Amino acid sequence: MKIAYFDCFSGISGDMVLGALIDAGLPLQIFSKLINDLNFHHCKVTSKKVKRARIVATKVDVTFSPNEKRRPAEMLNLIEGLNLPAQLKEKSKEIFLSLLKAEVKIHQESLETLHLHELGSLDTLIDIVGTVVGLNTLGIEKVWTSKINLGGGRVNTAHGNFPVPAPATTELLRGFPVYSSEVEAELTTPTGAAILKGLCADCGPIPDMKLEKVGYGAGAKDLSTPNLLRLLIGKTEASLQEDFVSILETNIDDMSPQIYEYITDCIFQKGALDVFLTSVQMKKNRPGILLTVVCPQDKEEDILSIIFRETTTLGVRISRTIRRKLKREIKSFQSSLGEVKIKLGILGEDIVSSNPEYEDCKRIARKKNLPLKKVYEIIKNEISGKFSYPKL
Repeated sequence: MKIAYFDCFSGISGDMVLGALIDAGLPLQIFSKLINDLNFHHCKVTSKKVKRARIVATKVDVTFSPNEKRRPAEMLNLIEGLNLPAQLKEKSKEIFLSLLKAEVKIHQESLETLHLHELGSLDTLIDIVGTVVGLNTLGIEKVWTSKINLGGGRVNTAHGNFPVPAPATTELLRGFPVYSSEVEAELTTPTGAAILKGLCADCGPIPDMKLEKVGYGAGAKDLSTPNLLRLLIGKTEASLQEDFVSILETNIDDMSPQIYEYITDCIFQKGALDVFLTSVQMKKNRPGILLTVVCPQDKEEDILSIIFRETTTLGVRISRTIRRKLKREIKSFQSSLGEVKIKLGILGEDIVSSNPEYEDCKRIARKKNLPLKKVYEIIKNEISGKFSYPKL
């Protein structure tokens, strides 16, 4: 799998993304064609090499008539009219709509009455569609991001002077790991935040990959630190899939065991990947329970809220790690006992595990008045003849 990793140590903006893509080998002509398709006769995309804190990078500028603005519906119609594959147009519209929805929520206005101000300018459209097209041209299949540096100080907007980050940026980056350096500048813009929200599958450290290309996109200002977005492009060598998860743990020794079933259900409803209980011996030899939750990082806060509200614990330990996993597929299988869903575990091109779904087997056992273990045995035997396994 070919992957891209945005290293946002100095934030991210739309023009920084375009600069990083060009620096990594994307032809500038891609954007010229895009402008022609949009019929933006007074718009131009240029790039040049600049230095930021003595590091050479690519700076992209989108120039157009300052009076040329578009309403939300017009911008979406422009995207829909592009000569692009349907999936690229849909992804571009999704990112642009996330910007609009953030503004709608902040200002409590409808899409029809919302004034876009900075977001109505043509460079926003070029940044978003150019990023989607550029990543596709480079063959990127999955996008990661680092923690995101928001910057500091204050920023002037059409709605007034706000502390960094801008309101739309904070709304878009819900669930992302962010921090603020001591740099007095807006490092992450709403457009950059929307691009991350729409494209990034995972957040965390640089994933294992065979590094092929590196691109540096320059920010507009030359700051005391390198105002750059670094883009790493490479291929994952492993046939296993990979994502980032949080592990939440807490020891409890003063709660009725009857409550754990309810808490476990609540945690699963909030998006946990796994919840389990382990018997432990605590201080003064008191028997206790270690509650462990594995969850996506963006579900961490919701699940912490459940744990603190529903248990007697006063603290939760949190660790963040990488999860390696088999590719999984669910298929319908017509067994001699009836139709069941089968969960397949796939390593590379090989099926290495196959198991019937528990709920389907339970339904069949009750309907046929058979022991559940017998239902499992019959269906497992029939599956083994249907799906091939690799030779060891």
